Formats: sequence, C-alpha cells, structure tokens
Amino acid sequence: MSVRIVFETHQTSEDNEAGVATGWLPGRLSALGRCQARELGERRRHDGLAAVFSSDLRRAVETVELAFPDAERPPTLLDWRLRECDYGELNGAPRERVRGPRLDHLASPYPGGESWQQAVERVGRFLDDLSPRWDGARVLVVGHVATRLGLDHYLLGVPLDEALAAEFDWQPGWEYVLET
Repeated sequence: MSVRIVFETHQTSEDNEAGVATGWLPGRLSALGRCQARELGERRRHDGLAAVFSSDLRRAVETVELAFPDAERPPTLLDWRLRECDYGELNGAPRERVRGPRLDHLASPYPGGESWQQAVERVGRFLDDLSPRWDGARVLVVGHVATRLGLDHYLLGVPLDEALAAEFDWQPGWEYVLET
C-alpha cells in the first residue's frame, strides 16, 4: 500500500517579499499570500484529501486556515517536524546572508540553530509516523523549503547536497508516493 502526498509550500509571506529568511520565526502572509492561499484551497478542495498536515509556524497555519475555511477543512494536524530549517542567530536575517552559505550548513548547524541535514531528518521522522495511520490515503502537507528537501530526499532519492544546491522553483504543488 502507499500514502499519496500532495505538498504545497506556505504561500507568500511578508518576509518573502522583503527578502528576509524567516526560519523558525512565525512570519505572516502578505496580501498576495492570502490570495494565493485561497487559490490553493480552490485547487485542492475536491482532491479527496483525508487529512492536512502543516508546519506549526504561523505562515503555514495561516495558509491552511485561508485555504480551507472551518466547515470545509479536512482533519488538520500541526507538526513541528515540518518546520523550515532553524537558522538560529540568522532567523530573520536578509535572505542572501542565509542563502549564500547554505551548503556550508549541510551538516554543520547554523550558529544557535540546526543543519539542513538535521532539518531533513525531522521530515524523515514525520514520514515514518505517517505511513501506519494514513496508509491508502491522500494527504496534503503544507510546509517550507526544508520540508520539500526532505520529501525529495526520502521519497525521490535526491541527494541532499544536490537538492540544497538547486534553485527553488515554486509551482502549485508537488506529488509524492510514500510506499508502506
């Protein structure tokens, strides 16, 4: 059997627009992001979702709340393991200051934070817990760049250094299959 995973990033935040690497700070959606979140809901409303799993950071939670108004929301579970990489002292720093040396932090944590490898391992632990309960289901996961890196690494076999070096190109969702 398998779990079919639809992944969507949190929608555009004020920090995204300002060029800030939010990391583990909560962040909040911009006007554009709020519009995108409603579009996400329209796109996924009839997708046969058994559940929604979301990062517990505010910008991801806000995406889910706007995408699926209360009466229409599938069961929703917040999970800290779906968070962005913790940039530690660089949470909230200019994006270029964090992004430039990303490969330097593949295995070495950001000062006061975590490494990309640690962030991706969190996603792996989430996947381990997903399969027993949701076998045969289609679920939505709302997260961040680190979440997508983890899904690509564990479900597609993409080496982490390659995934981290690649440009992030947004699209309206990614589909994965977790074989159980």
